[in-house]
Amino acid sequence: MRLRTTLDQWLTLQEVDRAGSIQAAATRMNKSHTTLIYAIKKLEEQLGVTLVEIKGRRAVLTDDGQALLRRASSMLEQAQELEILSAQLSKGIESEITVSIDHLCDREWVYQPLSKFFTINKSTSVQVVETSLSGTTDAVLSEKSDIAIINFPITNYPVEAFGVVTMVPVVAKHHPLAEKTNMCLGDLITETQIVIRDLGTHNTEDESNAGWLKSQQRLTVDNFDHALRAVTEGLGFCRLPDHMLDAMDSKGLVRLSIEGANRYQVPVHITLPKGLKTGPAARKLYELLVDDANWRLANSGIEEN
Repeated sequence: MRLRTTLDQWLTLQEVDRAGSIQAAATRMNKSHTTLIYAIKKLEEQLGVTLVEIKGRRAVLTDDGQALLRRASSMLEQAQELEILSAQLSKGIESEITVSIDHLCDREWVYQPLSKFFTINKSTSVQVVETSLSGTTDAVLSEKSDIAIINFPITNYPVEAFGVVTMVPVVAKHHPLAEKTNMCLGDLITETQIVIRDLGTHNTEDESNAGWLKSQQRLTVDNFDHALRAVTEGLGFCRLPDHMLDAMDSKGLVRLSIEGANRYQVPVHITLPKGLKTGPAARKLYELLVDDANWRLANSGIEEN
């Protein structure tokens, strides 16, 4: 099917509606008054509908003109986005990038800068992949990720500080441990401990077995979401990220007080696994993430070295 109208004609009608007069629209479009009149008349002839009427010094869209322009506006927006997309692709901007996030990281640290990224980049899709333990290392060493948020730095990969995560031991209110005070680690040996499974391939002893793991019975799950559900059901105790508890209704949970083991902190870092091969879109998102991290760290009382 051949279209009888053009995008330029609809754009002219839109500018007349916005400017309120043909002369003002002509000035905004850097065209002559006569050219715009001809364009509108031609559009009306092609459609068989009166689109504009003159009232005093103003050019006002008719009811039909307003109804048609409402439909055309979305078409014009899509055409403009296509031109932006084409310009970005011509500059070598990636059509898709991958961001891997270690499971300890607060997801809000990623999604807020990501929302800024999407406002300035309409052509790049983003895959967010959660990693844990040695899987975090895999994402960097394999260079599957364009941006990787990791815990401890990996040899030969430069990193920037991204945040600090506090891990706290918790149980459900109806769990027997919730009633105990002045506990020591020995009190936990006979209790079920909920731990996170290492889904990576480079699962060294140091990475896959982190923290205190001396309970006689364990429940192993894939991620902290499953761990939280297991804790809530009263299946055992687990160390969970403090930010995860703050973001939810944790009234059904109790934070345990354990002598010499109340809490520990894990630093979180950000790196570019592909180094100099990193594309412009990934670099821009990386800059937004680092800027946001610097602001958070500066306002959290943690001094940067």
